[in-house]
Amino acid sequence: MNTYIFLTTEGYTFQPDSQSIEPDVENLQVLGFANGYDQKKAFSNLLKNNPHLLKTNFRETFCYQLDSNYTNSKKYFYLPDLSLENQKKGKM
Repeated sequence: MNTYIFLTTEGYTFQPDSQSIEPDVENLQVLGFANGYDQKKAFSNLLKNNPHLLKTNFRETFCYQLDSNYTNSKKYFYLPDLSLENQKKGKM
């Protein structure tokens, strides 16, 4: 059985502390994760386990199959640290 992540390009995102009335981040939104032998079965399982998705205004989703060990490969990056590092190197 394979694991899939379901995403949509619909919707809007604001960065933290944004004062803008316009969305300021182009993004993808994660609708969920599901298992299945193929994409179609995984999508069916996604809806079975998350029936509230059918009540949203999202119209289109797509999926990617995840590697079998994706949960063990999580890595966090802290953007302010990277920004300061680049400033010190004169890249900004």
